[in-house]
Amino acid sequence: MCGIAGSIDFSLGVKRPNELSARMAQCLSHRGPDREGIYEDRLAVLVHRRLIVVDPDGGNQPMYSPDGNIILIYNGELYNTQELRTQLLSLGHTFTGYSDTEVILHAYLAWGTDAFQKFNGIYAFALWDKQAARLTLCRDRLGVKPLFYAQRGQLLVFGSEIKALFCHPAIEPQLDEDGLRTLLLLGPARPPHTGVFHGISSVLPGQYITFDTEHGLQPSFYWRLTAQEHTDTLEQTIEHTRWLVEDAAKRQLVSDVPLCTFLSGGLDSSILSMLASRTLRDRGESLHTFSVDYRDNEKYFTQSIFQPDYDSSYIQQMSDFLGTTHHEIILEHSDLADALPDAVKARDLPGMADIDSSLLLFCQAVRQHGFTVCQSGECADELFGGYPWYHEASILNTDGFPWSRSTDLRCAIVHDGLLRDSAEFVHAHYLRTCRAAPKLDTDDAKEARMREMFLLNLQWFMATLLDRKDRMSMYTGLEVRVPFCDHRIVEYAYNMPWKFKALDGREKGILRKAFADTLPEEIVWRKKSPYPRTCSPIYTARVTELLLKKLNDPTSILPELFSKKAIENLMAHPDDLSVPWYGQLMRTPQIFAYLLQIDSWFRTYNVTLI
Repeated sequence: MCGIAGSIDFSLGVKRPNELSARMAQCLSHRGPDREGIYEDRLAVLVHRRLIVVDPDGGNQPMYSPDGNIILIYNGELYNTQELRTQLLSLGHTFTGYSDTEVILHAYLAWGTDAFQKFNGIYAFALWDKQAARLTLCRDRLGVKPLFYAQRGQLLVFGSEIKALFCHPAIEPQLDEDGLRTLLLLGPARPPHTGVFHGISSVLPGQYITFDTEHGLQPSFYWRLTAQEHTDTLEQTIEHTRWLVEDAAKRQLVSDVPLCTFLSGGLDSSILSMLASRTLRDRGESLHTFSVDYRDNEKYFTQSIFQPDYDSSYIQQMSDFLGTTHHEIILEHSDLADALPDAVKARDLPGMADIDSSLLLFCQAVRQHGFTVCQSGECADELFGGYPWYHEASILNTDGFPWSRSTDLRCAIVHDGLLRDSAEFVHAHYLRTCRAAPKLDTDDAKEARMREMFLLNLQWFMATLLDRKDRMSMYTGLEVRVPFCDHRIVEYAYNMPWKFKALDGREKGILRKAFADTLPEEIVWRKKSPYPRTCSPIYTARVTELLLKKLNDPTSILPELFSKKAIENLMAHPDDLSVPWYGQLMRTPQIFAYLLQIDSWFRTYNVTLI
């Protein structure tokens, strides 16, 4: 993985900001610590930071077409590189190396933007056509890799991370009304098209954008989910689900550098670790697996609908079953709180509080063990109905985001009159997504609702988790691959009948059945348990102390936004939350940590309210 950034400025005669490319390269150095590449001409600046994973010598960027007219900068991994290279060779194309970057460039030369439909991978890239004076930005189908942009008249600035856009003086860190409502009412989620900051947008998953003087900014989709009839029998569905997952996982084991897996002892990570172990064993290698926990956390763990059991025994069982070299990373509670500002810098936004900072520290530790690439089990729950809100009728039928039923609480802790039309703002985003879910005329009410839930999870909850995984891992120079995000799995799962998906009345029933013969029975039928969060009162005390200081600090934004009395009431009754603030894990300590991240974000980015 890498980092990309750049600008196109058609305002001829306007002087380019000094050292723009150098500043962009420096602020993305964590995404690509191995090499730096820069291209500049009269109109364009293209910046690339490289994390070397495949073809160290042949994959340097920017990469140029044979005639020098097309310049590519690329962040990601292509998983059907060999198939595309074979097709391109048959068309007369020649290659100097074996990188996927060169395949993407030649695919564009051969097929133009039609090439994007042929790609299987996670990517964000920019193509500059010098002769046509046209920029093309493209993002993968599921939005695993980030890509932001801001247009100011005839200027377009873009980058893998928002911080790169602020290297240009025309792009300022401002927050308008919609941005503030997103931050306080939807956060850590954000609408798919926005970057929260005023005037900063995100290239949507499955979208490409062109920018030139004739047409300006033109967005197009090369991929969207469609509703189709599922014609496979149950037996065929089980078999095809297994094949899709095995094929995606195997494709994503290609690497010239050390590779490992995250292992929680849950179904998804166990499947990927099993498949990786099998492939590495055939190569004469052994698999290293990693898990994360917190100091003395087991003492304070309590069961809930969202966290039914503890991971440790299952992790050990899977490691023993596969014969992996396992590494357990134990995090200290003080480090977790201290890393909250770094998690903000990594995401460029307030995020999932210590759920973010713990992942950042975890990825840092994995990197320090000498690994550059890792596989992780994200997204299986969204695709195959793994979360409680798919199965609990009272949550499933809620007229709103099922993982964020905290709008009343959010409004209660901000100052009266600060937010306008709060409930309507949240509900409008929810309804817009539901109405966009493709459906068949033959869908009954249950199937139609499950399609809505699928799209809600895909575009909101999964997107938030993918943001988290990309920024926290890439902040430490670790590439994390997510095989369940293969678009073929997504398409197949979207059209799978709910009775198949929830086979035997279980969350992810079809996935359990598909791998029942290859994993220990206890792992196959274990209840869904999320990423571990700290349960320690030590952490709660620490973030409470820090937050009280900020609420009494006149230089902090927090007194301007939040009611000190309402927050102190929450501190006095920390166990009164009937539902999480967000998702499954963000309870009262995470609310305090989120507010601390808001303070850090305003300070670090010099955010101004407009």
